[in-house]
Amino acid sequence: MNPAPPVTQMVELMPGNPLDLQTLDAAPVLRHEFYQRPTVEVARDLLGKLLVRRSGEGTVAVRLSEVEAYLGTADPACHTFGGRRTPRVAVMWGEAGHAYVYLVYGVHHCLNLVTVGGGAGEAVLLRGGTVVLGHDLVQRRRGPGVAERSLADGPGKLGQALAISLADDGGDVCNPRGGLWLCDDGVRVGARSIRRGPRVGVRSAGEAASWPLRFRATALPAGW
Repeated sequence: MNPAPPVTQMVELMPGNPLDLQTLDAAPVLRHEFYQRPTVEVARDLLGKLLVRRSGEGTVAVRLSEVEAYLGTADPACHTFGGRRTPRVAVMWGEAGHAYVYLVYGVHHCLNLVTVGGGAGEAVLLRGGTVVLGHDLVQRRRGPGVAERSLADGPGKLGQALAISLADDGGDVCNPRGGLWLCDDGVRVGARSIRRGPRVGVRSAGEAASWPLRFRATALPAGW
């Protein structure tokens, strides 16, 4: 989980139907049990899920389309590789279903979700998605000249779109009262619509840089 570049090569999804608040609020929140599974399974199943941010500014929802898995102490690209324990990575050693946020280049906040739990030190990096609610708010945060397809197509862009900060580190993403959560409105990404390949920006991890732990949705069901 070395510093993730702020820009990524996203597979462009077909434009989808925007959500409304009523539909969003009716979508079941992902519970801790969803994250208390092997990290690769969680990463794959996160594709198509909704990442929601609610604050005094309003509500933003992003449908996830790209993620990366990081496999703990045996993964040279992971922040907990070799059993590393620092204040920065303390959340990764905790329970699944919590946010792990780190800062890249002193500017970009990258959002990860702790998986497995029980001291596994594993997580999934959320690399990007498509804004389906709160476009105007995201546009203000990202800038008026940013194209819609580029609003959240990278981990740094996603962090900016959702106003993620280090204050979110450790937050319980299974509790909407915290203002940051994930939910499932029934969209399913089929196996044929998922591309799997090496992670981005982890060349210093040696052989682990080629591990196929990045998952991208190339298409979503019609009508979402």
